[in-house]
Amino acid sequence: MTFLFYIFAALAIVGGIGVVLNRNPVSSAFAMIVSFLGLAALYIQLDAYLVGTLQILVYAGAIMVLFLFIIMLLDIKSEEGRQFGVFSTAGAVVVAGGMLLIVAKVLKNFEAGEKALTPLKGAAAETTDVSAIGELLFTTYWFPVQVIGMLLLVATVGVVVLSKRELR
Repeated sequence: MTFLFYIFAALAIVGGIGVVLNRNPVSSAFAMIVSFLGLAALYIQLDAYLVGTLQILVYAGAIMVLFLFIIMLLDIKSEEGRQFGVFSTAGAVVVAGGMLLIVAKVLKNFEAGEKALTPLKGAAAETTDVSAIGELLFTTYWFPVQVIGMLLLVATVGVVVLSKRELR
C-alpha cells in the first residue's frame, strides 16, 4: 500500500511540475489532468471514495474540458514565443522558496500528523459520508451551491464573448 502511495504521489507531483514547465497550454492542461488523476487515486487510498470520484468527474472531466475549450478559443501562438524577464523569474524563485520554507516549518511543527485518523462517521452508524454530504448540500448549502453554479456559467459565457473574434 505504501508503494502505491509513492507512485500516485509522484504522479501528482510530476503532473503539477508539467503544468508549470510546459509552454504549450494544451500540454499543460493535459499535465493537470495527470495530476488530478494522481490526487484522485490518493483520495481513494484514504477511503474517501466520494472525494476521489468527484476529483475525476468534476475536475479531470468537466473543469478540464472547460479549460481546454477556453484555451482553444484563445490565440496560443502569440503566447508561446514570449520569454520571461529577469524580474519575473527572480520573483518566481523567491515565491517558491518562501512557500518551501513555510511548508517545512509547518511540517516540522505538525504534531497531529503522528496520530492515526479515525474514520468519519455520520450522526448514526447507518449514515454514510455520502448521504451526510448530500443532505447538507441539498438542505443547508443549496443557495451557495446555486450561486457558485451561476458564477461559473456567467464566467464561461464572459470568456466566450470576450474571446470571440470579429469577422472582417
